[in-house]
Amino acid sequence: MCGIVGIVGSTPVNQSIYDALTVLQHRGQDAAGIVTIANDNFKQRKANGLVKDVFASKHMQRLKGTIGIGHVRYPTAGSSSAAEAQPFYVNSPWGLALAHNGNLTNAAGLRESLIKSRRHINTTSDSEVLLNIFAAELDKVEGKKLTPDDIFNAVSDVHKQVSGAYGVVSLMIDHGLVAFRDPDGIRPLVLGSRKTEEGDIEYIVASESVGLDTIGFEVMRDVEPGEAVYITEDRQLFTKQCAEKSSLHPCIFEYVYLARPDSTLSGISVYEARLEMGRTLGAKIKREWADVDIDVIIPIPETSNEIALVMSEVLDLPYRQGFVKNRYIGRTFIMPGQTQRRKSVRRKLNPITAEFKGKSVLLVDDSIVRGTTSEQIVEMVRDAGAKKVYLASAAPPVCHPNVYGIDMPTASELIAHGRSVEQISDSIGTDALIYQDLDDLKAAVGRQNPDVDGFECSVFDGIYVTGDVTQEYFDYLASLRSEDAKKIQEQKEEIASLELHNES
Repeated sequence: MCGIVGIVGSTPVNQSIYDALTVLQHRGQDAAGIVTIANDNFKQRKANGLVKDVFASKHMQRLKGTIGIGHVRYPTAGSSSAAEAQPFYVNSPWGLALAHNGNLTNAAGLRESLIKSRRHINTTSDSEVLLNIFAAELDKVEGKKLTPDDIFNAVSDVHKQVSGAYGVVSLMIDHGLVAFRDPDGIRPLVLGSRKTEEGDIEYIVASESVGLDTIGFEVMRDVEPGEAVYITEDRQLFTKQCAEKSSLHPCIFEYVYLARPDSTLSGISVYEARLEMGRTLGAKIKREWADVDIDVIIPIPETSNEIALVMSEVLDLPYRQGFVKNRYIGRTFIMPGQTQRRKSVRRKLNPITAEFKGKSVLLVDDSIVRGTTSEQIVEMVRDAGAKKVYLASAAPPVCHPNVYGIDMPTASELIAHGRSVEQISDSIGTDALIYQDLDDLKAAVGRQNPDVDGFECSVFDGIYVTGDVTQEYFDYLASLRSEDAKKIQEQKEEIASLELHNES
């Protein structure tokens, strides 16, 4: 999961891209980057860290130009070094930069074919692979300048070669901005515009509508699955469907956890979808837990707040805020490494003892992935004096790896994999545990847009919509993680050795 944005303006876009990235920060806290075009040259700044830490005044002053793209990243596999920060660029044709949200499931084969064609891949990122595939297709076109049809044909050929989930923004010097979305519509991409005081029309493409709202753009529509958008440097807009077959199967986990509640994706309000999740889960608890004595409903902040509020109405139980959240700690779900996630939970949440002492508490969470956070929160609540601790998950059991850009690649890390609900409850220490049914979740999210063909629900049902995911691919992902862990350990040992040498 990453956040991307691209803007074609009539005035400098550096500040607008920066502002958009700050509200997309929830999609990735590992690295950030911006590339702009000025005087037929790329101006770039990217590094590991949060947006506010990566870009200082001196960097913003260098990022001149009226067209640019930005990216916030968290790694799903492979290295998390600064060299992996996006956007990436290649010099030919014309100079091409690209930022990508998602994951290619055939990246290994594509990498081998690129190497055979004498294209150099400098990182482990599949985004650099995608950049080079796109560049190779554009390179086939003869002429001094590409036409919109040339660009759309190149995107069409990219669709034929790559598989997986991808939302893309790219820049081409002397041309403009090109954005496109995978033919299954798994990862989101939104198109918008705004009118300046001088009457000029500026355009934006971003991962979520909230990236548009906060900087004065209006949503025009979602980029359709398989569609490409080309916006010239002088702000002419061209669009075309570039996939031979397309369908709308948005990732349902965007609505459960990933997206901000004030975003609308694929015609579905994330906030309204979460309210519906609360209604359906509340109805299930009313049916199946009629004999369970609950004193109060308390959400585990913040994604589950609105879900728990509606549940309290359905169940006619008090809703209380029982945790104080430290907003200066990142989202534990997207932190690399189990140890770092475990350490950060206690620093991130602190219970209000009076809300728990002597009570039978129903905690509500959006989902349970690894179980690390849930276990520690349950322990905190018991330490705060709770008599009984129940837990309700607004999502079904997460049993299968995700391969489309969310950090769930190893089944062994998922607490629900191969375990019953009772076993999971025992593992995290609750008195009872209940999950949302998958059909109820689909209905809750899909109610706002009947034109959705279905949802990408692989983490719940093990069905991968691209149809090319095999055990061999899971083994490949595991090897990437293992290699990355090995490198990190070697770095730690090298640092420890240097410190020991310095002490002696």
